[in-house]
Amino acid sequence: MADAIDVLVLGGGPAGVTAALRARELGARVALLERDTLGGACTNDGCVPTRVLAHTARLVREARQYADYGLIGAPPEIDFPRMLANARATVERIHAKKRIHYHLEAMGVTAYTRMGEARFTDAHTIICANGETFQAEKIIIAVGGHARRLPFPGAEHALTHSDVWRMTHLPRSIAIVGGAATGCQLASIFATFGAQVHVLEVGPHLLSVEDEAVSEAMTQAFANRGISVITQIGGVERIECDTDAENDAPPLHLVYTHQGQPQNLTVEAVLLAVGWAANTEALNLAAAGVACERGYITVNDSLQTSAPHIFAAGDVTGRMMLVQSATAEGTLAAESALLEPGGRGRHLIVPHGGFTDPEYGSVGLTERAACAQDECAVAVVPYTHVDRAVIDGHTEGFCKLIVSQTTHRVLGAHIVGEQAVEMTQMLATGMTADLWVEQLAELELAYPTFAAVVGLAARRIVRELGVVPLAPQWRTLGQASAEWERSDA
Repeated sequence: MADAIDVLVLGGGPAGVTAALRARELGARVALLERDTLGGACTNDGCVPTRVLAHTARLVREARQYADYGLIGAPPEIDFPRMLANARATVERIHAKKRIHYHLEAMGVTAYTRMGEARFTDAHTIICANGETFQAEKIIIAVGGHARRLPFPGAEHALTHSDVWRMTHLPRSIAIVGGAATGCQLASIFATFGAQVHVLEVGPHLLSVEDEAVSEAMTQAFANRGISVITQIGGVERIECDTDAENDAPPLHLVYTHQGQPQNLTVEAVLLAVGWAANTEALNLAAAGVACERGYITVNDSLQTSAPHIFAAGDVTGRMMLVQSATAEGTLAAESALLEPGGRGRHLIVPHGGFTDPEYGSVGLTERAACAQDECAVAVVPYTHVDRAVIDGHTEGFCKLIVSQTTHRVLGAHIVGEQAVEMTQMLATGMTADLWVEQLAELELAYPTFAAVVGLAARRIVRELGVVPLAPQWRTLGQASAEWERSDA
């Protein structure tokens, strides 16, 4: 039995580590249990290594611009094993940078790693795989999640994003089942490296949670890059492996249904990107009186579970499965456990996006959702209006702002194009600060930058809202505006 513990945190990812540190800040005696390695999926086999591959793909694309800028050089060759080795090495560099275990211990948190699966034996007691037992007054569950697999025949031949780092060669062709964020990022990466990519999606379009303009733009961008997108499939029936083939990578036959008919797609690899499941199976939550729904732990807005002394944060809640949201929830869970529960974890303004080609970033409501609750003004400004986009040769994309006609506040922002994810942060900051669109329009943004597109969109809206005085004759010109950066194309 471990020493007396006020707060026991299960899980060493961003939610768990943040919860443990915040609980310690509040004066609690804290212990953290991690079944394997600290850092969570995001560091070890998710966001970090995927971003390394996305940057590698970016360098490949930049090299294709050499001739346009008077540079002489051969296109880079793809050394896929070396790329994966670099991704793994970068993960280790991130670990060395963070020194999570040292930081926890230095702050007074007792951290236990490689403990194996943990499970509740009663509402206050946890037993680990090695038989060690822990008891605590308050418990925070932050055990994260894993890539979902589908139970169809031949599923053992399919990969998930976690398996990418163990691949031995770049497949010449790959089918990616799932057209959400993970599937689109990996599709973009593999296509840049030269693979023939097919994306299969059960919904009517890619990136179904994003604004329709983002979905349409990414679909067109994929088509322009030779990525095949097949939507509204009925599901995957099976995967058959051609073991008679005389090569190192026997072809896989992916059988799926489309419009009620079976279809067969032959590829070298199949990757499933069909959602994220919580790591709750082994916890024996029933022994603690913790309720679940669809495999995720049910919590209120203070992240309190059905057991009043147990809280949950991060992917296990199934609410907003992003690193930035996990850290916010970790803080809230610790404060709810040690202070009076009353926080509000509603994730109203969460900037997010994908490192695809081109990038996309979003924050706030989609146009459809915003217009369902308010009268809105909408402006869409293409990147072709932005001088920096022309200078850098990245004119693909747009900035879309959705503003309340009543309050003049930004309700949503959606960007496709260069630096989209970075620019979304600026808009999220403005939304959190409750800026009027007029204030956004008055920002004197540096020139030449991609961020200028935000100012262009904001100024277009203030004209539409009638905030800026205009002569009647000027209004008849339609989209014309008094802007330094614009395009007649």
